[in-house]
Parts: sequence; C-alpha cells; structure tokens
Amino acid sequence: MAHHRQALRTAAVGAVSASLIASGALGLAPTARAADGTSVRFVDIHGDGGTILKANVVMPAADGDRRHPLIVLPTSWGFPQVQYLAQARALADSGYIVVGYNVRGFWQSGGEIEVAGPADVADAREVIDWALAHTPADPRRIGMAGVSYGAGISLLAAAHDPRVRAVASLSGWADLIGSIYSGRTQHTQAATLLDTVGKVAGRESAETRRVFSDFLSGDLSREQEMTAWGRRRSAGTYVDRINKNGTAVLLAGAWGDTVFPPNQSAEFYEKLTGPKRLELRPGDHATPELTGMLGLPNDLWTDTRRWFDRYLRGVDNGIDREQPVRLKSRTTGSQEGYPDWKSVAATTRKIDLAGTATIHTNVDSGADGGIVFLSSILDQVARLPPVASIPLLPRRWAAVWQSGKYATAQRVRGTATLHTTVTPTAESGTLVAYLYDVGPLGLGKLVSNAPYSFHGRTPGTPFGLDLELFSTAYDVPAGHRLALVVDTVDPLYFEHNPSGARLTFSSPPNDPSYVSVPLREQ
Repeated sequence: MAHHRQALRTAAVGAVSASLIASGALGLAPTARAADGTSVRFVDIHGDGGTILKANVVMPAADGDRRHPLIVLPTSWGFPQVQYLAQARALADSGYIVVGYNVRGFWQSGGEIEVAGPADVADAREVIDWALAHTPADPRRIGMAGVSYGAGISLLAAAHDPRVRAVASLSGWADLIGSIYSGRTQHTQAATLLDTVGKVAGRESAETRRVFSDFLSGDLSREQEMTAWGRRRSAGTYVDRINKNGTAVLLAGAWGDTVFPPNQSAEFYEKLTGPKRLELRPGDHATPELTGMLGLPNDLWTDTRRWFDRYLRGVDNGIDREQPVRLKSRTTGSQEGYPDWKSVAATTRKIDLAGTATIHTNVDSGADGGIVFLSSILDQVARLPPVASIPLLPRRWAAVWQSGKYATAQRVRGTATLHTTVTPTAESGTLVAYLYDVGPLGLGKLVSNAPYSFHGRTPGTPFGLDLELFSTAYDVPAGHRLALVVDTVDPLYFEHNPSGARLTFSSPPNDPSYVSVPLREQ
C-alpha cells in the first residue's frame, strides 16, 4: 500500500507541475483583447465571508447595450484559474459572458479547501452576483459548468440558487459517498490522489484533513459522521430542489472513472424531472474532456455548448429532440441513443454460480481493477483494459465461474449484478468482484468490477449479498466467454479482512447464486 501511495503522490506532483507550466504559458495581461473582439481580464471577486477568489472574465465582442447569457465555471480540484480559457473563448465567440474562477483553498484564491461545502456553494452565488453587477449579463439566462470538482459545485449551486437555469456537469458527482465509498469500501487510490493534490496545490481545512485521515485509515468509529459529511456535499441530496427549479441538467462521465464511477450519475439522472441528458464514454476521470480544455476539437464540449445554446439562448438546435441517454461503446467507439437509462439493457442473462468455493484473504490473486487513471486511459485510447489469465488465477485466493462460449456477440450495456451467499470466518471483511471477457486462450479482459465490505457479521453464519458492478458498455465477441472472479485484495481499494480470514461462497437450492448481465438487443 505504501508503494502505491508514493507512486500516486509522485503522479500528483507531476500533474500540479504541469498545471503551473500551463498557467504560465496561457497567462495573459490583466486585460487582453483578441482580433475577433472578445476580451479577457483577470479580477478579484469577494466570495463568502469576503474570501478573495481569483477569476477571469471573458467577454464577447461589444454589442451596444445588449445583455448576454452568463456562464460560470468553477475550477477542477487542484487546477489553476486558466483551466477553461480555451472553452471560455469559444463560448464568448457565441455571445456568452464567461466567468471562470479558482475555487477557495486552491492556488491564489483565499480560504481553505472545504470539499464543496456550504462556503463553496455560497461562493458560486457571490460570483454570479458580481457578474450581474459588473458585466452586461442577463439575470434570466445563467448557466454553470465544470469538470470534476467544478461539476459537483455547479450542481450544488443549481440546487441552492434558482437563478441557475442550465448546468453541464462533466465528470462530476451526484453522490460523493456512493462514489469513493461504494460497497462500504474506501477507494484508497482515488482518495490518496485527491488528498495529495489538495496538499500540494491548496490548503485543506482542519475538517478536510480529518476526513481524509479517517477515511484512508479505515477508521469506522467516524463512519456515520463521514457519511453525513458526504451527503451534505452531494447534489443527489437536493434533487428535489433542482427539480423544483426546473434546471436543465447535462451529465457526462466516463465508464472507467476511478474517482466518480458512472452508477451514481445514472441513478441521479433517473431522478431528474426537468430537461436532462446523460452522456457516458470510454475513459477515466475527466479524460473525455481533456482535449477540449486544450483547445482541440472535442465532442463533449461541443454538446455542452449546444446544451447552453438551447436552454440559455433559445436556439432550436435539436438537442432536446435527440435520444437523451448517449453512450459510447468501449470496444467499438460507436455512439448509441436511448430514451432513458432503463432502456439501455433490453434484457438480462444470468450466469449460474453453482457449487461452493472457499477463498483465503490478504493476498492479491492477480485479478485487479487496474491503476487509477492509467488503466482506463489505456482502455480509452488503445482499448487495452486490465487483463488476467483466468486459468492461472490461484483458486486458493480467487473464486472463478465461467459461462459457456457465446455463439454471437454479447453487447453488455448497463449494470451487472452479483447475487450470492457469503459465509465469513470473521465479523468484518472485503471482497472484490470482477467480470471478464475471456478469449480462447483464457486471457480475460476486464469488463467491470466493484468492491464490497461488511462489518458486524457473525462468523460462520451465511448472509445474502447483492452487489452492483460499475456500469459499462462492452461488446464480448462471439466465441468468447464471460467469467466472474471474486478475490479479496485490490490496490484500488481498502481491505478490511483480518489476517487468516476465509470467505465461502455457496448457492443454496432455495436461493441460487448468479451474476445478472445486462444486454442490448442483438
């Protein structure tokens, strides 16, 4: 674990250094005007409690006394305020006033990192107030957008400020606890990366430092307090407010997002009642948006502009008549449209998990979810997901079940679910389930995975387990099999297994075990 955390710290420092270089390269004079008439100026905005927020304002070409729609862009976790300048200029070209600001606690902005707390939400209101007072922004046409941290703050701001009429949440979260504590298991690689970037690029509040420390140590004595802390910072807690406000919400994410997995976004999407759209693509956290932030063509940023054009400028561009759920397959890259999330899987196919299997804990079997960022980026750009040789997985530490060979391609779409019976030898423990696409030579390519931890169980007493794996879109070729693998150690996650513990998986006649695989129509 220490080796993985050191590697993540090194990667985080490298990322922050790259941000500094980019900041210097993109740095502009306090006011700069482009040949097309758009202008950029850097300002200080007083946020909640008078905290100074460093910001930039990108204005469209002067047009008399005309008022313009306003878009506010809070920065991502650890990024400088120039993060969105390329997209801000493109939006200004279309007639928007764009205010991008460094969230409190990072870089030159004042205050401390509150992790999308009440002060961050209040800051967003103050930025909107400032823009209405100092620019010709139209108070009836206000939108917010952001990537990652900025996305989460944008959704929370929309819930608390009815002036926000449209939001684009890119690689954000709606359920903070369901993202980095899914299956009651700490996602340690993701949390360590966030904590390290926060320490390098910002100033964490005492509360934030304590939450990270408790989370990464596996301290269950503060679990309820930590969960309540996360709920207050999750847009899903306030979905009724967003629906009451009628906010138009675009949600976008990546299948392999190791910080904010797609399940929580899909669940939140289904609860929205206003104009909405969900886009999921191959990649990891914030990687689908990356080329757009560099000023290169990017279909997600194009859809973001189309979303604002429709709901802030009233342009009849057809985006509201398209199928609102848009998915890209990890294996083909082709885009598919659906009327809602429930329609993504036309049917399900069960793989029986017959017999009884007992595995020992504390040892990594070789089946893993990969490395935060790296593995899913490889899947995105080269279609190389994490792999494992299924026949060679040691059965002492891994339970394995396989389907028969499929005569036709199986187009997995949505959320696979594991149902089984577990008998532990200890009151606490962790298991990780993996779904693999297995070729003729036994090489398995990771389709999905998910962790699960339990506490307070009676040793020797079986209990039922239903576990949702992370949602995906993956095509299993004809002639291949699907395999379910369960082990107890994965570098992505915290392990709660006591030394020497064992887990037994069984399939009682009155409650058979299976994995349910969602499939698109063939």
